[in-house]
Formats: sequence, C-alpha cells, structure tokens
Amino acid sequence: MGRTPVLPRQLLRGPFTVAEAKRAGIDRAHLRGASWIRLGHSTYVWSKLADDPMHHLAAALRRLPAGAAFSGLTAAWLHGLDVTPCTPIEATIPVGAGVSARSGIALRRCLLGKGEIVRVRGLPATSAARTMAEVCSRLPLVESVVIADAALHGKVVRADQLDAWVVAHGGQRGLRTLRRVLDLAEPASESPMESRLRMVLINGGLPRPRAQVSIHDRWGRFVARLDLFYEQQRLGIEYDGAVHRESLAADNRRQNKLLRAGVRLLRFTAADVLGNPDPVVHQVRELLSANAGTRTFETEEFEPSAGTRTFETEEFQPNAGTRTKR
Repeated sequence: MGRTPVLPRQLLRGPFTVAEAKRAGIDRAHLRGASWIRLGHSTYVWSKLADDPMHHLAAALRRLPAGAAFSGLTAAWLHGLDVTPCTPIEATIPVGAGVSARSGIALRRCLLGKGEIVRVRGLPATSAARTMAEVCSRLPLVESVVIADAALHGKVVRADQLDAWVVAHGGQRGLRTLRRVLDLAEPASESPMESRLRMVLINGGLPRPRAQVSIHDRWGRFVARLDLFYEQQRLGIEYDGAVHRESLAADNRRQNKLLRAGVRLLRFTAADVLGNPDPVVHQVRELLSANAGTRTFETEEFEPSAGTRTFETEEFQPNAGTRTKR
C-alpha cells in the first residue's frame, strides 16, 4: 500500500510556487506526484483545483510585470462572457516592460489609457469596452457579432460605451470591423446559436429579422415569443436546440397556437446553422417571397413588457375559407 500523500492545507487554496511548497514541507520531487499540477515556471496547484481557469489566471499573474492586465478572450471571460479563456491566456503589458515572453501566455505590448484597466473577480483586466473592441476587431465577423450580442444582452457593456470608444480611438486598426459588428449586434438575442442563425440570414442577403418578439392575440393574450420574426410576412424563425427536442409535445402545441394566430414558423438546428446554411436561406427566402404580394395581417403594438415587442394578431375564422377580422 502506497503512502498517503502529504497535502499541506496552505497549498490547497490556489496556485503556489516551489519556494512556498518548501516552506510548507514539500520539496520539488514531491511536486511531481499526482496530487499536484504544474501551471507554469515554478508554479503549481493542487490537482483538484486544476480545472478552474481562475487558478490558471492567478498563477499567470504571478509571472507578469507590474501594470499588466488580462485582455482579449481572457478578459472577455473574466467579464462573464462564454468564451475559452486559457488557450492561450492573453495579457497586455506596458510597452517598456522588460519581458520577452511567457510560456502559455500571449503577450501584447500597449499603452493602456486611464480607465482601461479594471479589477474583475479580483484580477486586473482591460475594461469591457476595450476588451470588446479588441476581440471584435480580430475575430471573424459572425463570431464577433455573437460575442457582441452576449455582451450587450448581459449588460457587460452598453452600445453607447462602445460607440464612444470608437470615436475616442479613431484611426486605430480594426475599427472598421468593429463598426460593422456594432451595426449588426442585437442586444435582445438570448443565445449564441440564435445570433449565428440571424447572421446566416443576413449574410445570405435576406432582410434583418426582429429579435425576441412576443406575439399576442387580438385580446392581448400571450401566444409565444419568437427568436426571430419577419413582421410583414408573419414569419417566425427559431433555433431548435436540445431543450426543444426534449419538449416536443409542448412545442407542437405552441406551434399550433402560432398557426391559429396567422404566424408561420420555421425551425432550424445546429446542423442547419453550422453545417448547411444555404438551405436555411433558401427556405426563408421562399416563404418571404411567397407572401410578398399578399395582404398581411394588421398589427397594433401593445404596451411592451420589459425589453420585448408585442403585436396584435388576427385569428382564422373557423370553418371559413378566408381570414376575417373579429
């Protein structure tokens, strides 16, 4: 039977150096055991903490010069966005810092202005506006819009803050892309795949649909809330994720209610959006064109609830061949 490993309590809270391990009674040879994970030069962490990105970032901070701040996708993660923060860790260091490179860390040298470094979850990071500007200026357009949607929806940053950043940094590289992202961003969007679906339609040359529209019947009763909606053609479009697949019966009832309210619905999966977007565009364009010359339902906006748009709809007259207004 092997010996029980020695686990000093002071080493179980987060990253530590070899020197700190020695003071706790653990020498370098013991650190090669399964109880410890090496995070960087002379820096380790207890193996049960190794999956937490915060510990990787805390360890990285020990290896960065004064005035450094996490930036890029790493900063975006710290601000609460659903991105990968540590492949690699991204950091911005002062121009005059005497640091050439750090293993596992992508370093950028830049003069960060006043207010562009903030403390997020106890760590220094570039401000939300600067982080979004940096990320959106170098990622592909669609993924930049996905991140911008999430940041605006989650109130990580406001559109006016991003606009102000663009104005204050005129002429900086990547601003043209950032302006395009801001034009396409949708704060109402509630998921990355919903954002990608909207971008499939826009990149396919279709009109931009409205996002997160609440449909009510003529008596003001709630019918459904649609991911995307073409109001004039009464066409709803939704991303069909795993949650929908697990609630098929409820989704069918919901779709029937929409049909009774004069709203047609197209639903697409991740395989459609990511793997085969052309048929998505074709199907939507076909339905939009089919209804282009027909009379559309009159709509009247109700007093909107927080952040949503509501529309009055008409129902089909039972046993009648045409739609009649009640």
